[in-house]
Amino acid sequence: MVNFKIVVEKHPDGFVAYPLGLKGVVVGEGDTYEEALADVQSAIRFHVETFGAETVKSDSPVLEAFLTDTAVPI
Repeated sequence: MVNFKIVVEKHPDGFVAYPLGLKGVVVGEGDTYEEALADVQSAIRFHVETFGAETVKSDSPVLEAFLTDTAVPI
């Protein structure tokens, strides 16, 4: 059992979820938070089964993730 930090985004048409600390791109989606979380869990299992356990960064430095806003002049 490996714990992952999962980022879940709410969009107008549903939810998107992705893990931190995993080599490669893994994304889950769903109409609800729970569906997106279940989908990303399934995607993580598939990713590790396909590409191997070395895709899991055992020394991932991510302790917490924060969301904030900032203004950037462009």
